[in-house]
Amino acid sequence: MAEVGIMAIDFKNLSDRELMYGQKTCPGCGATVAIRLALKILGERTFLCIPACCAAATTNAYPQTSFFVNNVVTAFPATGSTIAGMAAAAEAQGLEDVTILGVAGDGGTADIGLQALSGACERNDNVIYLCYDNEAYMNTGIQRSSSTPWGAWTTTSPAGEGARGVVKSRKNLFDIIAAHRVPYCATASVAYPRDFMEKIAKAKAIKGARFIHVQAPCPTGWGYPTEKTIEYGRLAVGSGLWYLAEYENGEMKLNMTPKTFKPVESYLRGQRRFQHMKEDDYRLIEKQRDREWALLRERMKS
Repeated sequence: MAEVGIMAIDFKNLSDRELMYGQKTCPGCGATVAIRLALKILGERTFLCIPACCAAATTNAYPQTSFFVNNVVTAFPATGSTIAGMAAAAEAQGLEDVTILGVAGDGGTADIGLQALSGACERNDNVIYLCYDNEAYMNTGIQRSSSTPWGAWTTTSPAGEGARGVVKSRKNLFDIIAAHRVPYCATASVAYPRDFMEKIAKAKAIKGARFIHVQAPCPTGWGYPTEKTIEYGRLAVGSGLWYLAEYENGEMKLNMTPKTFKPVESYLRGQRRFQHMKEDDYRLIEKQRDREWALLRERMKS
């Protein structure tokens, strides 16, 4: 794969200070990695908003918090509208050099929070919205979201005799947000921290509505050993089932272009949520992937 640099960061001299620690997340939590790395780049002058989700439940147990920036926990559907209000308040008070950051999972973003997020994007509010995508409602028991991939088992999309798990393709959130013509939109993965952090740095330097959709593997919901979060993140990208891309100035481009894909079963077979799959399922997923990548290559600069 050819990796394209996004925005230079002096990683050797990156501050050792952590702005998130002491959280009560599951071992191997990809969401924790995403938020920690984002705050390393955004710094202490960040105003954070998180809705009801894994990240809120495991970092804010009154009277304690795991965040060392200003933080508000809001209602499940309200991340987009809350950060819009925070940005308006910061402007009214003349606050400078601050970042308004909303962080929510795929359920709180692609489903229940999509209306508020769409409004913030349409108004071009001066906010960064970070969606950590663990591909289901993990905080409430592993229910299917519109970001859950085809064929996956969840508690609301059972798999077994006469059932195949999720029977619809996942929602394309990147295209939905890019269709709002926001100044900046990107996909990322916690398994590629340099690419992710450079995209966070680029978003920080831009004004207006910015959106980053980062895949954050979940050992609890996906069913793999806790030490393999980064491995499965890399397999998702290597097999072509997650792509790294940007939308800016009306154009989309791929940041990594696989010369050849890893077999999809190298990614799927080790996860409990795909244990029911057979050879025909793997081949069907490959066909779906190849169709999507053909479309991607047609409309993106690589």
